[in-house]
Amino acid sequence: MKWVRPENPDYDETRKLFNAMIDRRPAVIAQCADPGEVAEALQYAKDNSLAVAVRAGGHSVAGMSTNDDGLVVDVRPMKSISVDPDNKTVTVGAGVTWGEFDRATQEHGLACTGGRASTTGVAGFTLGGGSGWLERSYGFACDNLLSVNLVTASGERVTASAQENPELFWALHGGGGNFGVATEFTFRLHHLGPGVQAGLMLWPGDASTEISRAYRELCLAAPDAVGTALVFLTAPPEPFVPTGMVGKQAVGLAYLYAGDPADGAEHAAPFREQGPAVDLVSEMNYADFQCMIDDPPNLYNYWSADYHDDLPDTALDVLVESAQNLPGPHSQLLVASWGGAVAGPAAAQTPLQNRNATWVSHPFGLEETPEGGQVAKAWVKKFRQDISPYATGGVWLNFVGDEGQDRVRAAFGEENYNRLAQVKREFDPENTFRGNQNIRPAAS
Repeated sequence: MKWVRPENPDYDETRKLFNAMIDRRPAVIAQCADPGEVAEALQYAKDNSLAVAVRAGGHSVAGMSTNDDGLVVDVRPMKSISVDPDNKTVTVGAGVTWGEFDRATQEHGLACTGGRASTTGVAGFTLGGGSGWLERSYGFACDNLLSVNLVTASGERVTASAQENPELFWALHGGGGNFGVATEFTFRLHHLGPGVQAGLMLWPGDASTEISRAYRELCLAAPDAVGTALVFLTAPPEPFVPTGMVGKQAVGLAYLYAGDPADGAEHAAPFREQGPAVDLVSEMNYADFQCMIDDPPNLYNYWSADYHDDLPDTALDVLVESAQNLPGPHSQLLVASWGGAVAGPAAAQTPLQNRNATWVSHPFGLEETPEGGQVAKAWVKKFRQDISPYATGGVWLNFVGDEGQDRVRAAFGEENYNRLAQVKREFDPENTFRGNQNIRPAAS
């Protein structure tokens, strides 16, 4: 195991997260290559009364994968990937990113729901539920779990599956890193790719009202294999963007069809009929599409999210108006279409509440300076206030910062939260793993 401390030359690079708004200085970072080293690191933290955080991809926008003056269990060295194409499964170490996962499974034409940004870690994404482009077809990432290996706060190694520690396994389908340090995951895979019908479309900002309404109706009529998001953004200075659109507010569509590319082209046609100024939807490599909207690093990020059963015209007007006030060229406002397998039979097997929502709104405030980051944060909060009359009250914790215990409870509902708290009491009674969207142990 490698111990990285403030005096080490690589300390600053090792502690850095993708969100520049988070600038914390742990007392020590334990880079762990196997479960034994994780147990050793946890014992060290206990012996020295150090708070514990767990880091994999480092994409927790709230900065929950680090701390000040504590110990960070860094599982990034755990990079093993073993694909079993005959049984359509994959076993991966906790340090694997979705880009690495997708490249390995796509060698066999297999996939499961993964992160919309390829640099996201498999571990935190999956334990939080795992919402991605394939969710309407295959459910969330957690719905495809077959087993998880953990090291508990006491250093015990446990396996959670439908047959072994089933209550813990249920809790790991969205309960986050509350129960131990995950070291290995086994997933069920699905035939997909390597070629898929996917890509981006883009319209000028003055078409936002028209396109948002068309998007709503087309998504409601689309088959489950169609995964999409409507994205309000500033048109980037890319060669494929018309010169007159660059630097101006625009509205885009991210599109992926989970099936035969020819069928995907057919189902993309109604979106294409809306006359995009840019149309990059075509047959392409699935793993390449997974990298198309990767978050740029070193920006000041503040995100949030809400669920919606309906998006009437008045709600779409809120989206369009908010998008006209994006706080900077990197900020975006995204609306994803749910349904299909998201609300299917697997929904009842997870602690996640409100999986029958039809839409998710997801504002990304991104800026280049600390001051800009505060402007972005204020924009996100105002949008949430304005859209609240149309929100269900549910929330996806992977999409939000530290918004308080009420929001954690809203993600699960009282019954599921209390059940999670019972599992927490069994596996982490002292709340060692509290550097997260925290579930507090139930009282004895």
